[in-house]
Amino acid sequence: MTTSREPTPRERWQQAFDASRTRTDDLRTMSGIPLDPVYGPADGSGEYPGLHPYTRGPYASMYRSKLWTMRMFAGFGTAEDTNWRFKEIIRSGGDGLSTAFDMPTLLGLDSDDPMSLGEVGRCGVAVDTLADMEDLYAGIDLGEITTSMTINSPAAAIFAMFVAQAEKAGVHRSRLGGTLQNDILKEYQAQKEFVFPPRQSMRLVRDTIQFTAAEMPRWHSVSISGYHIREAGSTAVEELAFTLANGFAYVELAMQAGLPIDSFAPRLSFFFNAHIDFFEEIAKYRAARRIWARWMKDRYGAQLERSMQLRFHTQTAGVSLTAQQPEVNIVRTAIEALAGVLGGTQSLHTNSMDEALALPTEKAARIALRTQQVLAYETNVAHVADPLGGSWFVESLTDEIERQAEEIFAQLDEFGRGSILEGCIHGIEDNWFQGRIADSAYELERQLNNGQRIVVGVNRFTDGNDDDEPELLEITHEDEARQLKRLAMVRQDRDAGAVERTLATLAAHAADPEINLMPDLIEAANAYASLGEIMGTLAGVFGRHVEVPTI
Repeated sequence: MTTSREPTPRERWQQAFDASRTRTDDLRTMSGIPLDPVYGPADGSGEYPGLHPYTRGPYASMYRSKLWTMRMFAGFGTAEDTNWRFKEIIRSGGDGLSTAFDMPTLLGLDSDDPMSLGEVGRCGVAVDTLADMEDLYAGIDLGEITTSMTINSPAAAIFAMFVAQAEKAGVHRSRLGGTLQNDILKEYQAQKEFVFPPRQSMRLVRDTIQFTAAEMPRWHSVSISGYHIREAGSTAVEELAFTLANGFAYVELAMQAGLPIDSFAPRLSFFFNAHIDFFEEIAKYRAARRIWARWMKDRYGAQLERSMQLRFHTQTAGVSLTAQQPEVNIVRTAIEALAGVLGGTQSLHTNSMDEALALPTEKAARIALRTQQVLAYETNVAHVADPLGGSWFVESLTDEIERQAEEIFAQLDEFGRGSILEGCIHGIEDNWFQGRIADSAYELERQLNNGQRIVVGVNRFTDGNDDDEPELLEITHEDEARQLKRLAMVRQDRDAGAVERTLATLAAHAADPEINLMPDLIEAANAYASLGEIMGTLAGVFGRHVEVPTI
């Protein structure tokens, strides 16, 4: 009598691994040693990529079948300027676009607002109306290339313009693939580009989640972002814990709205920092996948594998770049990018060497992209999934980061009396998140000032700091004037009555929390209502948020 046995984890991984999708690269070392797709214990026990809890990666084959998306961040000046840079990125081998918006756009202001003076097009592209969105993606097939938009408080309005322009160009919304950052919680915690109070802002996040779940199967409605939390000064553990807690909060928000978890969770994505502490960053990503899988299954009842598979974009650490000896930033970026790849990222942006001084030049941006291409095609690190899995150091560090993160979740659960959503809002209103980040930033600065932590070219090895600065990209007053002229022309040519009608409908529906505002926002975008007009209309109903510091 034969008794059946359960397959080992390695056998289950083997079943999930699709050899037919393996890349055609020569998957050997430079010395000719054949490389297996994954390595693990000889008896097949332990964890494997593509199997719950996904510590070693969300997919069984990882980069063996498909490399990460090389998604370069770009945006400056007018939409026409940025459209040219987008096309240059695509020509240089980039296979995903990531859009940076200027400060007025991030704050929901029009370029001709008095508060926008001197900031138009400076840190990203200016987008005032649908006309700018049309210029931004002109000549780019949005049905073929995925697009990420780094915007939060005005995310729903900008997203409405994006959908409207794509459909005018003949690409139905169901074909659009990409990511809307739309992570408002971390704005209150770290980046501070908020407009409305937290609960009203969360209503807009809910509306985008509902809308994309129903109509846009290829779109990620929220990119839960630890990047800006880390850039504000948090530790790696705080970045991980605060980010996942925000993710749990969005899950609870959508479930409260009546959405079954498996209807939207597969389209939640994450955005992490790749900082300079190489092994800590790798362990952070591994711990993040494990925690997300466990919470989604055990606490929120997810059934689909994709609901439990944490997928994330990585950007190398802008805050690690130095104005001194900027060429050294190429080294920092390469090391940080390697940490993202060894940690199993799904897409990657590499910072340019000159970003501590200005927006990147074309040459600097190309070097940053080439850094990824060297990692992908010359180092062979993409041939094996989770090559550091099983390292005593990496496994121990992964466990410790997970343990410390769970302590933070317990604190937030207590704040919210059993709700992470309420705990996050309480932590924002009570300045708990802000205080933790400020304390961590202060401690790092103290270590830099007393020499306990060394940064090359800043507090040690400063020979060469007087060398000439590299050529920089300049955004001029003429660029700002061009944008103001463009906005004035749109206001003159549009149907003013249609703008008034769509904004009146938006205001009426905003007063009813049960109505999804995305259809109204798309109508306003199609009427060429400006971003400032749309956000001002909503502020008339929602109010505006003012942060009150704790004394």
